[in-house]
Amino acid sequence: MLILTKRQLIVGAASATLLPSGAHADSLPPHEQALYEAAKKEGELTWYSGQLQAETGEAVGKAFSERYPGIKVNVVRSTSQVAFQRLAQDMQAGVAQCDMFSSTDYGHYNFLKREGKLLPYRPANADGMIAAARDPDPDNMFQVFYIGLYLIAYNSKLVAEADAPKSWKDLLDPKWKGKLAVGHPGYSGSIGVMGVVLSKMYGWDYFTALEKNKPQVGRSSDDPVTLMNAGERSVGMGVSLAAPLLSAARGNPLKIVYPTDGTLAVYSPSAIPKNAPHPNAAKLFMEFAAGTGYAAVTSKYFIMPLRPEVPPPPGAKSFADVKLIQATPAEIEDGVPDIKEKWRDTFGV
Repeated sequence: MLILTKRQLIVGAASATLLPSGAHADSLPPHEQALYEAAKKEGELTWYSGQLQAETGEAVGKAFSERYPGIKVNVVRSTSQVAFQRLAQDMQAGVAQCDMFSSTDYGHYNFLKREGKLLPYRPANADGMIAAARDPDPDNMFQVFYIGLYLIAYNSKLVAEADAPKSWKDLLDPKWKGKLAVGHPGYSGSIGVMGVVLSKMYGWDYFTALEKNKPQVGRSSDDPVTLMNAGERSVGMGVSLAAPLLSAARGNPLKIVYPTDGTLAVYSPSAIPKNAPHPNAAKLFMEFAAGTGYAAVTSKYFIMPLRPEVPPPPGAKSFADVKLIQATPAEIEDGVPDIKEKWRDTFGV
């Protein structure tokens, strides 16, 4: 299992011959053309996604269908834990609905792999991705198209830049009592990982102290953005890089803070269920997600691209310029269930 290093995050392989995002299906490279012919017979795929916001996911689906006409993407957006619960219920009922499963909780993939529930496939286009995302699993049971960065954001009309929190520890200052918002590890995979990492750094006493500031606990890691836009809370904790930057680009007074004690990097896989009803369309989606087209369209929504050809979105630092903190896959799988229980005991939700 890989742990991200700055070198892995910036070094790309010799790029495969890929088409620009607007290329037409009649000019596809051979490996994509063969999959496309098979996928056209299936006509669609269903994507359970807990990684991207609904708007971003729909934009990805549209871009995929433009590149591969005749194949529709049904985007089922939810938080990662809800997406996994839906997939688990499908599997228990013997129902095959999901073709692509994308979560921010690495433990989901370790479990599904052990249970023999995944279809192995490594997209050829992964050769051109940055090194950290290129080969996450030796058995090719899952692939990484998203490395989420989670940090602090604030409403600049309510908080002056000089007074804004600069670190995770700063959020414990009593001056933020009643002003914080955060997601919930029972719904959000990334908040679960945040709990694992920050408790490893500072102990669970950190969250006991945080509770005294009475943060408003939502579900998604990006729920705080809605609250900050409305002026109901002034600071968001553990929000994705993309959500406040996209909101600010649309005129909202939000700013981001890369914490001095480290920005949370959440290494987020995607996989094809073994019983996927449209396996060829799912494999083709994997090829698209590993290529420049996916990186280009998601970058417009402030997602960090994993293709070296695509620059970071406006307002974002490159991976190499950010101090990263993260958990190993084993720490995530073992730690997140415990974090959920402790969270409910500490915050009462």
